[in-house]
Amino acid sequence: MTFSLSDQTAVVFGAGSSGPGWGNGKAAAVAYARAGANVACIDLNMTAAEETAGIIESEGYRAIAIKGNVAIEDDVAAAVATTLSEFGKIEILHNNTGITPFGGPVDLDLADWDRAMDVNVKSVLLASRHVLPHMESQGYGVITNISSIAGIRIAGYDMSAYYTSKAAVNQLTRAIALQYAAKGIRANAILPGLMNTPLVQNAAGFKAHHGDAETQMAERDAISPTGKMGDAWDVAHAAVFLASREAKYINGVLLPVDGGLSCRAR
Repeated sequence: MTFSLSDQTAVVFGAGSSGPGWGNGKAAAVAYARAGANVACIDLNMTAAEETAGIIESEGYRAIAIKGNVAIEDDVAAAVATTLSEFGKIEILHNNTGITPFGGPVDLDLADWDRAMDVNVKSVLLASRHVLPHMESQGYGVITNISSIAGIRIAGYDMSAYYTSKAAVNQLTRAIALQYAAKGIRANAILPGLMNTPLVQNAAGFKAHHGDAETQMAERDAISPTGKMGDAWDVAHAAVFLASREAKYINGVLLPVDGGLSCRAR
């Protein structure tokens, strides 16, 4: 079955990639386009946003690139306004941005804690705040927030701010889902597990935990029940399904995309 998003508009916050290859947001933006949606690619790194939009346009679909800081309300409002001006409507909101500061309650710098809450949680609130009125006026919309199994499990890394922020994303997703369910709007969260993406590959904290990059990737593969990490397309395909009409009765769900990792007791 092919899930069609024809004639819809998707707004992807965090549509760039933090390095060469396919990050979750970049893959999701392209996957939405391949399913037929027009896509607004928003990222703090304009070059990364333009790269994603360029891939979409090279395949014959429509996309625009917008520079914006997801933690600044004026930037979010401007991105939504630009999308509406270009495409006229928004059916899909995809919140992908996230950072992974390392540190526990004693040693984590408070500025890093605050930044994690702004980028990982407040961004979801701001995007929802500015998109929901448009979805409500048209009587339809889908919000997909990219959380993490770290929001329901402790992953073994020293990332207290990340765990806390992703747990908050989960509950915010559920709150939106219930508040807007009768208005034709659904909200779900995808919880990726151990993924092989540029963010993970380039994060100094992950490398330090494992010792070096090669050991990091091998150990993360070994931890996965499947024997190999997932990739950005696993998340992207789940997002397309959740945005489709075939998922019309799926609301308030925290969907692990983790190869079964969250099923383990230890």
